[in-house]
Amino acid sequence: MTQAPFQIIGPEAEAKLDWLKLGAALEAGHRLPRAEIADGFLYRGTDTLLNRAAWIDGLGLLVKSATIFPENDAQNLSAVNGGAALYNDKNGLLEALVDFHLLTKYKTAGDSLFAAMKLARPDSKTILIVGAGTVGRSLREAYGAGFPDARFLIWNRNTSRADALARDFSNTDVADNLADAVQQADIVTCATMVTEPILQGEWLRVGQHIDLIGAYRPDMREADDAALQRARIFVDSRATTIEHIGELKRLALQQGVITPADVVARLLRHRLRPIRAQG
Repeated sequence: MTQAPFQIIGPEAEAKLDWLKLGAALEAGHRLPRAEIADGFLYRGTDTLLNRAAWIDGLGLLVKSATIFPENDAQNLSAVNGGAALYNDKNGLLEALVDFHLLTKYKTAGDSLFAAMKLARPDSKTILIVGAGTVGRSLREAYGAGFPDARFLIWNRNTSRADALARDFSNTDVADNLADAVQQADIVTCATMVTEPILQGEWLRVGQHIDLIGAYRPDMREADDAALQRARIFVDSRATTIEHIGELKRLALQQGVITPADVVARLLRHRLRPIRAQG
């Protein structure tokens, strides 16, 4: 018996993608039956292998593997790599191999923009991106599409990387002081790999939208206790966050700073404004 042919979806597919249409597609996807999800984590020091399998009955199966090697930066290599395989729901045959970096770029930054367009003030004028790596660049593209009139600030511990990112975009400046930049911002989006909080609750002001991306392991955190206690907390999925990421697992379940009940809702289980695609 012969194996049915499968597609290879590579970087060239990016020309067909649009951030706002992606947000509308994510919203439509959230209204489908909830996926069965299984996560697997393997650790070696600071290195991580993350496997996520998802199956929506009647739609399809996808397995995404991510390798996160933070020390790759020193070798001028991407710190996050991997692959994704899409399978047919009816017969289990492989239908597509999807470029990992393309999928990660649009899913990660797309989720952040999706949440901001639901939760942040529509008139947000200053957006701070904390972290100037690959995800930080994706966030500048995504938020620029959703908030085209906003001014952007970039903060990174390595100032030269922040300078390089800022040069590639208009209306984008480098922030020298993180606390000052946070206090100026209407939206703060963090894409770091820190293990100790970098965002302090005492810096925050009423009405800000805080987007935390980087704590994908239980031993990682981007926001301190005070930030979480001052916030109304939303997640994209309780199943993949409360017991997996440092802010929630370590605090909600172990230290009692917050409880699972302090997570207001997952997106779309709350009365939020809809996203409409343009074009």
